[in-house]
Amino acid sequence: MIVVLAVTLAGAIGGGVGTAQADGSRPANDRQLLFYNHSYGVLDRETADAIEHSVYLPGFADFQVRTTTGSGGQTWTGRYLMGRETYLELFGVGDIAGQDGTLGSAGLGLSTERAGDLATVTERLKSEGVPDPVGFLQTRDFGDGVPVPWFDAVLTTTEYDAFGAWAMEYRPEYFADPRGHTEPASFPGDVGRERYLSDDYRTHLMRDVTSVRLAVTEGDLADTVPLLRAGGFAVRTVTDGGVVAERGGTTIRLDAVPRDQAGLQRVDMSLNRPVQERHIERIGHSTLVVGPGSHAVWTFNGDGTDANGTDAPGAGAR
Repeated sequence: MIVVLAVTLAGAIGGGVGTAQADGSRPANDRQLLFYNHSYGVLDRETADAIEHSVYLPGFADFQVRTTTGSGGQTWTGRYLMGRETYLELFGVGDIAGQDGTLGSAGLGLSTERAGDLATVTERLKSEGVPDPVGFLQTRDFGDGVPVPWFDAVLTTTEYDAFGAWAMEYRPEYFADPRGHTEPASFPGDVGRERYLSDDYRTHLMRDVTSVRLAVTEGDLADTVPLLRAGGFAVRTVTDGGVVAERGGTTIRLDAVPRDQAGLQRVDMSLNRPVQERHIERIGHSTLVVGPGSHAVWTFNGDGTDANGTDAPGAGAR
């Protein structure tokens, strides 16, 4: 969880980074440097509690509920659905301190696969209109009071309405620490997502997040587009004023809305194996639809009302 730390950097940048600009023809940069790592959303308490105590989710995914301690002793309690390379992080109101724990807050983590690529992203950001990217180190305490460097991260700004995106690169110290239970490197400089996450996903249905849709304010959208472009995503504007970012295996859609409509809207997931029949699981004010086939979709309503589990127009952010 990054944005919790970001607020402690207030003053590093005196505002947003400008107006979002995107074209859909091709990516701004040839080589993909950033990939979808995870996204998070702050849900109403009833939905968050229903997720935490769900009987269905532990079978559907590598499901965890845990409290994490990061830099400066800050803590957050999340509900996690872990895949092969990607995951989903869900909070209830108040599970994160301050602004980040309000209904409709959300975030997006984009990570590198090769050591050193974060530095290249930082340089690319300057050509995307971010003169002073904000870098910082996140640490993790496993409960024994001995924090380990976890990952380096870069933000475009420390000021936001309800949504923040960041670029991140896992640290070699974390991979070397046995408490992290990570995998050996597959190639020199491997700092990838698959190495970071365990293989426990294999014994569940969920494989990975294939698309995510979030509603964000215009200001937060403008601050996010430069990061997507610097990471190598192909970013295009859609008719409602939002953007779709493609490339790298996971499609990201950000819709521009007023603050009171902001929040996590929809997550599409691939499955490890096809299922024959459609299963509908209502969890608080959200609906998870699994199958038929090798696909699942989870819809959320940011205002805490019942979500519609059917395939909505424009679903999948394609």
